[in-house]
Amino acid sequence: MRKMLLVGLSLMMLAWLLPACGPGGGAEADCASDDVFCVGLVTDVGKIDDKSFNQSTWEGVKMAEEELGAIVQYIETTDSKDYDKNIAQFAEAGYDVIVTVGFALGEATLEAGEKYPDVKFIGVDQFQAPGTEVSNVVGLNFPEDQSGFMAGALAALMSESGKIGAVLGTDAVPPVWRFGEGYRAGAKHVRPDIEVNTVYHNDVGFDKTFTDPEWGKTTALSMIDKGVDVVFGAGGKTGNGALLGCAEKGVYAIGVDTDQYYTVPEAQEVLLTSAMKLLTPGTFDLIKMAYEGNFPDGGNYMGEAGLAPYHDLADEVPADVDAKVQEITNALRDGTLQTNVPPAKPE
Repeated sequence: MRKMLLVGLSLMMLAWLLPACGPGGGAEADCASDDVFCVGLVTDVGKIDDKSFNQSTWEGVKMAEEELGAIVQYIETTDSKDYDKNIAQFAEAGYDVIVTVGFALGEATLEAGEKYPDVKFIGVDQFQAPGTEVSNVVGLNFPEDQSGFMAGALAALMSESGKIGAVLGTDAVPPVWRFGEGYRAGAKHVRPDIEVNTVYHNDVGFDKTFTDPEWGKTTALSMIDKGVDVVFGAGGKTGNGALLGCAEKGVYAIGVDTDQYYTVPEAQEVLLTSAMKLLTPGTFDLIKMAYEGNFPDGGNYMGEAGLAPYHDLADEVPADVDAKVQEITNALRDGTLQTNVPPAKPE
């Protein structure tokens, strides 16, 4: 593949700015060489170790290190004004693939795609609307409304109080809104009289909506005090806080993005399932396509979604409940059941 010219200043800046992440370190490799395959990841203002969205995407990048021999590296964004600069650090160092994580990086990713046509860009949770596509930029998206719907159905079927809740990040981010509204729709589908208490963390900026575990825990505890007996936590560390609130009160919790039984062990005893986006395989699949030379020509790539196993609570889920959830899952996947959740919150 044709690489961009590497200048000494770019490498010096990259070595200074990036953390050391993995054997060899991306900053020490000549990513401008045709013999070296480099993948960089840029987060939004969330951290790489959020035990959810960013971490699962990073695991997909790490798979490229293990299976393709790629040099991998990441930058954690601390200020949204730095999106362009952080992406440029990788692009100007000759990286082959740059993964940008989150809806908020969508515009910066498209602009970078036009500026650096030899780089392949993967925009996680960045939908490429018709007419806006850039040929070397692919949005990795998921049917969050479907996994939310499955989770909502399970929550409603498991609730004894007839009250369930969801603690989420901002609904200004379409995937978060689809999770929340899918959860509500799934619950109402199986139990029309269920009370669904959904709270979005819209009272803060993007820099805190996904990094506020204290608010997540407090909000979940407030719901539980009002009779809610199943809580869905979806929103990075904010959602993780909700899971910890459930653990404190001994109330069923549902995680998000990845199987949080493994990433939030403090909540294992109450974790019913997780509404998963299969971020790790979805990210790796696109990186592998770029490595093999068959990267999609712009547009969108749809990953898969589903529910995690019940783990420790498997014996508490009645057989008829599990059968109903499986029936719903199959119907969503074959298209015979629709969530009727729009792609984004209506204006």
